[in-house]
Amino acid sequence: MSKVELEGISKSFDKKNILSDINLCVEDKEFCVLVGASGCGKSTLLRIIAGLETQDTGNLYIGGKLSNKIQPKDRNIAFVFQSYALYPHLTVYDNIAFPLKLRKISKKQIEEKVMEASEILGLHDYLKRKPKELSGGQRQRVALGRAIVREPEVFLMDEPLSNLDAKLRVQMRTEIKKLHKKLNTTFIYVTHDQTEALTMGDKIVILNEGKIQQTGDPETIFNYPANTFVATFMGNSPMNIIPAKINDGILSFDRVMVTLSDFNRKIIGERKEVLIGIRPENFTPYMIESILPTGVRLHVNVDSIEAGGGEKNVFFKLDDTEVVAKVGAKTSVGTVADFTIDPSDFHFFDKDTKERIV
Repeated sequence: MSKVELEGISKSFDKKNILSDINLCVEDKEFCVLVGASGCGKSTLLRIIAGLETQDTGNLYIGGKLSNKIQPKDRNIAFVFQSYALYPHLTVYDNIAFPLKLRKISKKQIEEKVMEASEILGLHDYLKRKPKELSGGQRQRVALGRAIVREPEVFLMDEPLSNLDAKLRVQMRTEIKKLHKKLNTTFIYVTHDQTEALTMGDKIVILNEGKIQQTGDPETIFNYPANTFVATFMGNSPMNIIPAKINDGILSFDRVMVTLSDFNRKIIGERKEVLIGIRPENFTPYMIESILPTGVRLHVNVDSIEAGGGEKNVFFKLDDTEVVAKVGAKTSVGTVADFTIDPSDFHFFDKDTKERIV
């Protein structure tokens, strides 16, 4: 069993809070992704689990065992670093075998484990090469192989793909997910990349300024963000957050007026102002023959455009708020564009607390 539990973990450096009261349970065999912007505390949290940093307060359990004072070498975890941390003078074989040699395991056992890891990672043809003779992706596989042979309870990975180009990152994401399935153990993976988090994690933990903002599976995180930070942080394009007023069950912003459903009126309660969240992909070019009965039409001036293959990010303003729509239609800067939005796609957040209402 390789369950990881954190209870009330806090950490400060030079009187600056890095982590504040972190409570988290990573289940046995789960792929958990810690995601957040630089400086949010995710790497520090990973290092505390590894034993490379010591928390100021709180308890850490690995496999049900209190691990606060257990030395890193005795925690039965494997750490894969961003920098690969390979020995340049050793071959691929010897780099993978290194942790086994430290344990003074027999040569036969070492060979069996190295060959098994190299087969899993497609490194069999590279075992006699030195790291300088490998590509970035191959070096990362070697680092993974060195972790695999240890047969740890928990794999910890700190932004292992950040040094790779975009195409190779996509390939390695797939390979790491396959590896998790083959090894059938617990993975805790740190990244600042929202796409990595959404495509790789069984569980996603979003951190900001040392605090957990939301924990959940990718679908829940994307469809039901807990607050405006999560809403604008997760996704290829941030969710638009638009201030709106409410008067007698009518929601209004810019020149748009929408009658709230009975359900939304009940949840929103007596609030006179809210924040509406609309994802860029929820804007649809207006066509009279296809508009939904509940659809709302927008008539906007296009301020700028970002081209991106078959889709464009079209920027415009609603009241004084810059908004982006992701569309495939032909649109030009300086022209007027017509979009429709369906109020059923709206997310509602409290104006003051920024927490999700509905």
